[in-house]
Amino acid sequence: MQTTPQSGSSFLKYLQIIFFTLIILYFGKVLFVPLFFGLLIAIVMYPVCKWLELHGFSRAIAITVCLMIVTVLIAALVSLVIWQLKVFSADAPGIIKKLETQLQQLANWVGANTDIQTASWDNVYQQLFLSAAGSLQAAAQTVFSGLVTFLLVPVYTALFMYHRNVLVEYVRLLTPEKSRAEMNKVMVQVVHTYFNYIKGMMLVYIIVGILNSIGLFLLGVQHPVLYGMLCAVMTIIPYIGIILSALLPVTSVWMDTGNIWYPVAVVLLFAFVQYLEANVIFPKVVGKQLHINTLSTLVAIIAGGVIWGVEGMILFIPFVAILKIASDHIEEWKPLNLLLSRT
Repeated sequence: MQTTPQSGSSFLKYLQIIFFTLIILYFGKVLFVPLFFGLLIAIVMYPVCKWLELHGFSRAIAITVCLMIVTVLIAALVSLVIWQLKVFSADAPGIIKKLETQLQQLANWVGANTDIQTASWDNVYQQLFLSAAGSLQAAAQTVFSGLVTFLLVPVYTALFMYHRNVLVEYVRLLTPEKSRAEMNKVMVQVVHTYFNYIKGMMLVYIIVGILNSIGLFLLGVQHPVLYGMLCAVMTIIPYIGIILSALLPVTSVWMDTGNIWYPVAVVLLFAFVQYLEANVIFPKVVGKQLHINTLSTLVAIIAGGVIWGVEGMILFIPFVAILKIASDHIEEWKPLNLLLSRT
């Protein structure tokens, strides 16, 4: 089958659009990350805001109530984490000391059974601790700068909800007249789908966190609530989040017990809870999924991580889901719909 010049030029046009869009997103991270977080929160909170307005609240008061709901939820999560981190910090020196002992024993064993000198291993684990300390410092600076940036999120959220009529009309005017009816369906479905999806996912995180915490407590792991809730919340990043978050409790329990079977039990616990979440909890609680295939999800996660870091890994999945919903209604986007959909 031959490729016509018109189809080739269309491909190049779309390739250029994608390329320049990625460049703009990459260099505009400081602007776009809080902006899009604000947009997603506004989409999720719109049904609540609309319900309050229909029951006699002014738009400004309804928006304030919505922001207060979000603030209370975030404050509760942060308070839980801070409380558990305070408890964890008391045991941190002991865990570090045990890690030093384990590394020293490893260095002695390697020195006794190989030609590698123990002194070189001493330098290795000293450098390991120095690099770990530097990583923690860099992480703290990143978190601080992220908090400063995300102070803009509630501002953007409030502005999106307050000026939503103008923004919707702007999108309608950008849409060709023949496609405006379909665009209205897309916007309604995006709001409806995301409100129900996020509401259900919050309940899923709570259930998974409780199950994780109970399991870790029964295994005798210290700070089960911290590790259980952390692993539950990190599942917001599919596939990767649970792996990264599980490293901390697995390492901690290994340092605490010195028995390899305890880390294996923790891994099996998380695997079992994840199985329940995927096959029992999620279908029962959330029901309607976003119906994005695994390949598209992984590509979105990796692309988001490359462009915006952790924030991109979280935000790019909603972007792909919105493209999927739009492609359900736009005939010209059927190839994209096929690429994103589950078979």
